[in-house]
Amino acid sequence: MNLRNVLIMPFLADKLFYFLTFVALLSALLVVFSKKPMRSVLFLIITFFCLSGHYVLLNAQFLAAVNLIVYAGAIMVLFLFTIMFLNLKSDVVDKRSVLTQLTATISGGIMLVLMVALLRQAEITVIKEGVDGSVGLVESLGKVLFRDFLLPFELASVLFLTAMVGAVMLGKRDAGDKVI
Repeated sequence: MNLRNVLIMPFLADKLFYFLTFVALLSALLVVFSKKPMRSVLFLIITFFCLSGHYVLLNAQFLAAVNLIVYAGAIMVLFLFTIMFLNLKSDVVDKRSVLTQLTATISGGIMLVLMVALLRQAEITVIKEGVDGSVGLVESLGKVLFRDFLLPFELASVLFLTAMVGAVMLGKRDAGDKVI
């Protein structure tokens, strides 16, 4: 049975979708246009929560939980520590040249035109018959991951282990290094 039908009545699901979309877009815009970095991080957390709500509406509970744990949890803590470590002051604002602003505006406009053109050519198909209720659950993801994609999964784990060991080695200080 679909979680969307169990938890939320179908006529409320559309309203919840539009509400989550509105809040996600608004908070994403506030991430970009906020002057203070701490507020940007908080708006990004709100965006991640809204995206997790979309995952639940799409019957992908595992992705919603992973999004909350990994992105809204771990990555946001990393962003907050980085911002606090850098100790950014509001009086140290980098002024961009007019050429840089013009280049950024032109490239952003080109990307917007390309996205609109690609979305206009996209075909949307809705399959209502034969929907499996276990599509977004951990069991079906685990079966596919460990049956069809075992080698890439293991290679990714070795890559992450190597990255962690490298980060520890780079962050480790020698006995003769001075602490400033």
